[in-house]
Amino acid sequence: MFHILVVEDEKNLRRLISTCLERAGYRVFACENGVHALEILDCQHIDLMISDIMMPEMDGYELTEGLRQANYDLPILMVTAKETFEDKKIGFELGIDDYMVKPVDMNEMLLRVAALLRRAKIVSEHQMTVGNVKLDYNKLTVTTPEKSVELPKKEFYLLYKLLSYPQQIFTRQQLMDEIWGLDAMSDERTVDVHIKRLREKFDSLEEFDLVTVRGLGYKAVKNI
Repeated sequence: MFHILVVEDEKNLRRLISTCLERAGYRVFACENGVHALEILDCQHIDLMISDIMMPEMDGYELTEGLRQANYDLPILMVTAKETFEDKKIGFELGIDDYMVKPVDMNEMLLRVAALLRRAKIVSEHQMTVGNVKLDYNKLTVTTPEKSVELPKKEFYLLYKLLSYPQQIFTRQQLMDEIWGLDAMSDERTVDVHIKRLREKFDSLEEFDLVTVRGLGYKAVKNI
């Protein structure tokens, strides 16, 4: 299930967007400004963000700029009443992926969200390079200058997920839900076992580390 963050200070619109997304099968997190959005992003994996521009405390421009500077690469759909070319130009230059002008057609919004997620999935599921290490999603392989290792599916998916969002903390339950599925019979200790196996195989690599965040879960740190 994809996780979407809705950042909108207008209560009724925030509620409407959230309801439409939930009915379409997404899990939604909602807040009223950029400051609260950052708090959610600090503790929750988000696949896509929908954000207004004009908000108190931290607006959509500031939020987008801060996320891109921190290397968050999640798709960002900006929804706003500001409709001039200059407004759009600023947004795209700061790193947004798409732009909608209020009043928003909810059916069109769902189409745009699906397209952005599909595009992000295609990119993330192809290949990833971290220094001299290459991960191939289709072959489930991790290739270094010395060797190529084919991993069991869950191990590869776990490593790929963590490296796709460097510095982002994932709880064990989040990883269980996304990689093993909501109906999986395994418990959270399964994640610990797979992390241990990955460390045994790749601890000698300088490109990245798999870090335990006490009381929370795990994150990947890229060292390049």
